[in-house]
Amino acid sequence: MKTYKIHLIRHAMTEGNLAGQYIGHTDMDVTPEGLKQADELIEEYGGYPEVDAVFSSPLKRCLQTAKHIYPDKNPIVLNDLIEYDFGEFEGRTADELKDTEAFQTWLAGTHPETPVPFGESQIAFNKRICGCFAGIVNGIIQAGVESTAVFTHGGVIMALMTAFALPEAPMHEWMTPNVCGYTLRIDPAVWARCGKLEAFAECPAIPLSDEQEYALWDYYREDDADISEYI
Repeated sequence: MKTYKIHLIRHAMTEGNLAGQYIGHTDMDVTPEGLKQADELIEEYGGYPEVDAVFSSPLKRCLQTAKHIYPDKNPIVLNDLIEYDFGEFEGRTADELKDTEAFQTWLAGTHPETPVPFGESQIAFNKRICGCFAGIVNGIIQAGVESTAVFTHGGVIMALMTAFALPEAPMHEWMTPNVCGYTLRIDPAVWARCGKLEAFAECPAIPLSDEQEYALWDYYREDDADISEYI
């Protein structure tokens, strides 16, 4: 059965990232240094994966990164790929918020149904982004698009990998630097059966030949991260 690839890529660095602020819906530009990091990775790895389609969060930092890495592609904007709505926490640092009861409760994750003040709950966030991502995957399968890049935010990538990736891992293990991310393999049979995708490489990565790639799939199926129980 034909398989497909989807590459989740975090936007380039912003001034908010440098300051350690919670930046969700604030529409910040990327920094020149952030785009330089992408150029350095392009030089190191010989480029990002070749793609047939590009999706993006509507915020400038994602669109600017997408156009820098794939200048010949016109990103398809999906509003539900936007970052978490941090409400009153927006633009503030963890150190500034550390003595705030609402922040402590949110950080503990014990009440995911409770939104941050004037913001979003973890449950609402997960429902929004997971529904959007599932729509992308279903569209890829129906259209037969072999390789797709999705430019979004660090929090979105962590939540999506936690929800959909095999092997499974806790959310904090899916943290990724700016202009980096993960490549996942869509096997339509596995997707139809359990709604999961195989995560096998960081993005960007050194390109593999078809033979090397097939060997890597086999390796992941045979080791401790075996997915046979899902098939």
